[in-house]
Amino acid sequence: MSESPTVLMETRGRISIVTINRPEVRNAVNPATADALRDGFVAFDKNDEVDVAVLVGAADAFCAGYDLKALSASGGNIPCEPEGVGPMGPSRLLLDKPVIAAVEGPAVAGGLELALWCDLRVAAEDAVFGVYCRRWGVPLIDGGTVRLPRLIGHGRAMDMILTGRPVGGQEALDFGLVNRLVPTGMALKTAVALAEELTRFPQVCMQTDRMSAIRQWTMSIEDALRHESREGVTPFRDEAVAGAERFASGRGRGGDFDNI
Repeated sequence: MSESPTVLMETRGRISIVTINRPEVRNAVNPATADALRDGFVAFDKNDEVDVAVLVGAADAFCAGYDLKALSASGGNIPCEPEGVGPMGPSRLLLDKPVIAAVEGPAVAGGLELALWCDLRVAAEDAVFGVYCRRWGVPLIDGGTVRLPRLIGHGRAMDMILTGRPVGGQEALDFGLVNRLVPTGMALKTAVALAEELTRFPQVCMQTDRMSAIRQWTMSIEDALRHESREGVTPFRDEAVAGAERFASGRGRGGDFDNI
């Protein structure tokens, strides 16, 4: 009997749902799963039929990180290329389209890094974030030491990185680590609804603004402003005029997002 795939891909309208499917190990990622995750997100990014992806874990866990049994068996021979692939799979990809994490249960160690890689995080009240790999001497090499301080600030990030302590859903919301906190069992439904909202906007403009916000981290303020202006030319030409015409005709006024 063939084994179930460790990564499931589903399309709902303009949304791709990517599921880590190793519930027996709380969706820990082994090399084959990392490859499948990376391939899945590359395919999503190239697919013109979808605009937003949602990353979720099967059953009641998001991701427990890298599979330490696989690491032990490997003798340290895992895919880790400073200029290329990260052990968790897609963590060093810069996609052209947004990804939303739907977090139930643990998002720890490499699982925290996958959640940080996403653009937005929807977390259930029972979600737990933490650098649990601190206990085992496993470093953060899938973006954790970079994305966590940028997201929640240096002091809070150092608290999590040095202590490895668990951070629950409410504290994660207070930190700004998550964007939405929802009842247990509702993370995926809420993330999909949020993704559907994003698919309704003019996509060239949204993708351009998203990438400008990402790229500015490596630039001076002067270069970032010039980059923003240059990149804004295309959506201004292709979408803004049509949007202004819709507004002038009476659609979408007064903050109404249902008539755009």
